[in-house]
Amino acid sequence: MDFFNDIDAAFTPIDMAFGLLTCILAIGAGMLLAKKQARAFSGGHGQQTHGNLPVVTFADYGDLRFLHLGTPAVQGSMRISAPYDIHLDYVQRMMAWLLFTDLDEVKHMHAMQLGLGAASLTKFCRHHLDMQTTAVELNPQVIDTCKRWFKLPENSTKLHVLVGDASEAAGNAQWQGAIDALQVDLYDQEAAQPVIDTADFYRNCRNLLSERGCMTVNLFGHAVNYAESLQRIKTAFGEDAVWAFNPTTAGNTIVMAFRQPRMIEPQALQQQAQAIQDRWPLPATKWLNMLAPAI
Repeated sequence: MDFFNDIDAAFTPIDMAFGLLTCILAIGAGMLLAKKQARAFSGGHGQQTHGNLPVVTFADYGDLRFLHLGTPAVQGSMRISAPYDIHLDYVQRMMAWLLFTDLDEVKHMHAMQLGLGAASLTKFCRHHLDMQTTAVELNPQVIDTCKRWFKLPENSTKLHVLVGDASEAAGNAQWQGAIDALQVDLYDQEAAQPVIDTADFYRNCRNLLSERGCMTVNLFGHAVNYAESLQRIKTAFGEDAVWAFNPTTAGNTIVMAFRQPRMIEPQALQQQAQAIQDRWPLPATKWLNMLAPAI
């Protein structure tokens, strides 16, 4: 059998031309996607710069919009069709303080985010929970990008997004004892480890909290030492006031630390989780299999 003659017989010139055209179109599509990704990570798409701070960019992939600080590391995300919901699993877990809160009182409480990211927590607390909400972000162009591309509302009587240093904010007497839900997610453009991770910082965070207050913090990155970070939080809050989630598949571990230790019966916790899930778009019942006191 002559293999090459069989090929000639099987494919007409029209077939070969069509195949060549298909290859050219596939290569062109690949080049366009590569250019889109390159623009996203080099500042070409939504580029914002400010002094020595990293470039702020975003990239869309279908219904998802991702925030970047000039690198492929994801600093936050938004589902374009549901901009006030929380997309990422680990960010949803940072709302787990609701498990230990009177849900009817939430709208009278004060939430604070140290690190804005894509504003997911800030928007959720203000839009869904109707809370007094304060966010502190070091890079003013992150704030500008969130307002332009991530549906972050303008400041109002119940929303204050401020340019500032998280370490200084944690030590600010203005907010001491006034914050009911403190959410800490502080990473640079490489997202290798938290940029502030000291016992003094966590002590200041505790001082921000009201008597019913809770801090949730994201511990993530290839350079993070989870055991050491957890011990710093325990040193600041007390061994019996700290709870932790199992890590997500991406490696994010959410730690919860209370101003006052909290214990609750499993049945009551299950009922609370269901009540949260009935009111708001959060998978609260799933949290119960992943969360426990950090002994």
